[in-house]
Amino acid sequence: MRRLSRRNTLNLVKELDAFPKVPENYVETSAFGGTVSLVVFILMALLTISEFIVYQDSWIKYEYEVDTDFTSKLKIKVDITVAMQCKRVGADVLDISGTVVASKELKYDPVSFEPSPQKKMWYQILHQIQNRLNEERSIQNVLFKSAPKGYFSDPVPQNDSASDSQSACRIHGHIYVDKVAGNFHIILGKTIDTVRGHAHFVPLIKNEAAFNFSHRIDCLSFGNDVPGHINPLDGTEKITLEQNMLFQYFITVVPTKLHTSGVSVDMHQFSVTEQERVVSKEKSGHGMTGIFIKYKLSPLMVRVREEHMPIFMFLVRLCGIVGGIFSTSGLLHKLIGYLVDVICCRIRFGPDQSKEQIKMNNVFTMTLHCPEENVFLSGCSS
Repeated sequence: MRRLSRRNTLNLVKELDAFPKVPENYVETSAFGGTVSLVVFILMALLTISEFIVYQDSWIKYEYEVDTDFTSKLKIKVDITVAMQCKRVGADVLDISGTVVASKELKYDPVSFEPSPQKKMWYQILHQIQNRLNEERSIQNVLFKSAPKGYFSDPVPQNDSASDSQSACRIHGHIYVDKVAGNFHIILGKTIDTVRGHAHFVPLIKNEAAFNFSHRIDCLSFGNDVPGHINPLDGTEKITLEQNMLFQYFITVVPTKLHTSGVSVDMHQFSVTEQERVVSKEKSGHGMTGIFIKYKLSPLMVRVREEHMPIFMFLVRLCGIVGGIFSTSGLLHKLIGYLVDVICCRIRFGPDQSKEQIKMNNVFTMTLHCPEENVFLSGCSS
């Protein structure tokens, strides 16, 4: 009984096979058909490989929403070298509410303003990346994907403090501020607390040539650190021979949540515009000499996600490629074969005789079953 049931099951499965089966005796092979089959299989292999490469790749998706986090602190990380002695400059933050933040985490190290050869090479590479970022924004996607791997991190140490010339001051560290607009500035004099508010104590300096605010920004970032991430002002260098120069940077900080295959972190991106001018009464300039970084926070938050193609979508696209190539190639093969037959018949018999010859061929090439002889004949009559 079990054997009978198995046979019945196999017969039922064979009867359900809806794919057409053509005996090999009825299949006519040709060099043209073989060439088409070879081209089809090569094309199918190439498209399959390219589709697999696309499946392995990923893309960056951006989503926007309102930032509702107002209570947390914002970290500002700075690493700026000013072409002045450390005893003559001071740095702090004054926000829109009047709060002064003069963090003790900021360090003042006397260094040489001229960078080392290795540092110069790193600046050149960084400037090239910054220029490409300004021209092609799609490179930012590559930086988001590769930032956790540290491909663009600074491999070169800072200037050696044991250098002979230590006429510059490196100001570096981090400051925690409220999430409101503020002004980080580096000006003459150290910060002092007074009853009336914010002030800087400026000692008497006879040499006015010492008032040179040429500077180099190695790092200026907001929020958490992301290894290898490049900020817009990283590598900025401003050199001037004027003594009373005012450098201003207007920054808009955008909170960003980065989710990739390698890292998931809350960071802050920012855009910047620059302005510099001479402050002097002769040139009708107003303001104060120094370096002013004025920042404000955007109310919108950006979610950056790295997405991959799902496996089921990859299989559907792969089936579409295979099936589409098969059906399209078969249709083109039949169409080209029909056109070749028509053209050959016209050349051989002429335009009038070719139509009759095609009709006769269509009639006598039909394969009919003759019941008397139980065989297949071409053009037989019952």
